[in-house]
Amino acid sequence: MSEEGRFDYIIVGGGSSACVVAARLVADGRARVLLLERGPAKANPIMHFPAGYMKFLAKDIYLVMHKTKPQPQLDGRGPIVPQGRVLGGGSTVNAMVYMRGQAADFDLWNALVTAPGSKNDGSWSYGDLLPYFKAQEDNDHLAGEYHGVGGPLKISHLSHTSPMTRTYVKTLQEMGIPYNPDFNGAEQFGVGFMQHTIDWRTRKRSSAVNAFLAPVMKDPRLTIRTGATVTAIRMDGDRAVGVDYVLNGSPKTALAGAEVILAAGAYQTPKLMMLSGIGPEDELTRHGIKTKVALSGVGKNLQDHYECPVVATTQGSFGYYKQDRGWPMIKAGLQYLMFKSGPVSTTGVESCAFYDPDGHQERPTIQMFCVPTVYLDRDVMGSEPADGVTINSLLLRPKARGSVMLASNDPFADPIVDTQIFDHPDDLRLTMAGFRFARTVLAASPMRDLIDKEIFPGAEVTSDEAIAAHCKRTVKTGYHPVGTCKMGHDDDPEAVLDPALKVRGTHGLRVIDASLMPTIVSGNTNAAVLAAAGKAADLILA
Repeated sequence: MSEEGRFDYIIVGGGSSACVVAARLVADGRARVLLLERGPAKANPIMHFPAGYMKFLAKDIYLVMHKTKPQPQLDGRGPIVPQGRVLGGGSTVNAMVYMRGQAADFDLWNALVTAPGSKNDGSWSYGDLLPYFKAQEDNDHLAGEYHGVGGPLKISHLSHTSPMTRTYVKTLQEMGIPYNPDFNGAEQFGVGFMQHTIDWRTRKRSSAVNAFLAPVMKDPRLTIRTGATVTAIRMDGDRAVGVDYVLNGSPKTALAGAEVILAAGAYQTPKLMMLSGIGPEDELTRHGIKTKVALSGVGKNLQDHYECPVVATTQGSFGYYKQDRGWPMIKAGLQYLMFKSGPVSTTGVESCAFYDPDGHQERPTIQMFCVPTVYLDRDVMGSEPADGVTINSLLLRPKARGSVMLASNDPFADPIVDTQIFDHPDDLRLTMAGFRFARTVLAASPMRDLIDKEIFPGAEVTSDEAIAAHCKRTVKTGYHPVGTCKMGHDDDPEAVLDPALKVRGTHGLRVIDASLMPTIVSGNTNAAVLAAAGKAADLILA
């Protein structure tokens, strides 16, 4: 086994949080940093275009397609859950939605990491994190109390929206849901157009690589190894001193003088910890792994967003059906290359509404997306694709908790992901309520003037039992897994991290990715991961 050398910090994983922290440690800390990413260094150039990600959404070129444990409450289904596998992680392959969540989400984090009776909070409140959101942001038209100007991450509204999207936004307003010009502002309730991590100057993706890592890429203190799979954290007693990894089939070792920082994501970070002897003793013993640090919470507390669809055909072309082939594709490509406008400049998912079926609109529980096409697989729907619209109701804060456990002690084997989707009755109840509300949108003016008929699951599906069966059959991930190495206070037996993101019972080991979240945020998770990583960098540098 060859030795790579000694660094100040080793970062395992090359996703959003890794890019933020690596850049800060090199630029501000003048530290020697090794960043290890198991995917490639770059994605296809098409991924830079806002519409480009859809070409790769169902492929495993830049994604790991984790199979999940069959769920009895889903009649035996085990939905696939993808994870980014490329430098930049999710920020390189996602739909680019920039959604922070609700202020109450972060205030809850703060409450969960603050010891009962303590006079000092854990400093993870919305007020604590807002300066990081603002410092990272360069918004195309928003500023002031909630938004930043001049930061590295470019945020903009889409330059193109479909007639279906605009009709959806008007319909919800006719139904009494107010127009919200800024979901990342004072409140989330309402309907409107989503902000995206798209550079408003070039109309290209603003990934974590472009925004944060690119300025330090040529700094000799930064070493990036892609195609590198980390197999173990090297421990000297309770101290993390380095990592073992495989690069191009060759085993290597790298040593860290200060810290090993885990940023491999909510599935792979707990897996690597357990492979290294850090985790629940019974799980480690089951796979013949010697326990070095017993932490019962590693791999527990898995949360994700889950969504269910209703699909209708339309009386004309008001969206993006067949826009990715033939002459329409060529025309759209030319328009984008020449004018940075048209269908290629959109992500295809342009608007949403936040509301609560139980009426608590100050804390919405459903994010309802309008997708201006029929995009479900024919095998799922039983119908051919056509001009139409898909309305997805996504559950923002599921109460069920899943887990990530080892399949074996083979570092190249994917972990066992147990989602526990709908294991709590409120999760299914709210999802069914969201489905019913989506149907009322299709039947309301002016949306109904564009609709031909509901094709999936079909207007005849009306009973509670039939709607529940539809939700169980179609529910899918929102691509936002979090929480499997949660932070918490000293009295929480399931807390893996302290409020400074250090792994309990160890020295020199920290987690900075979405695993750290004690509870999931109410919206797409990339923005929250970036802000948390900004705070993590300050904690490390301090």
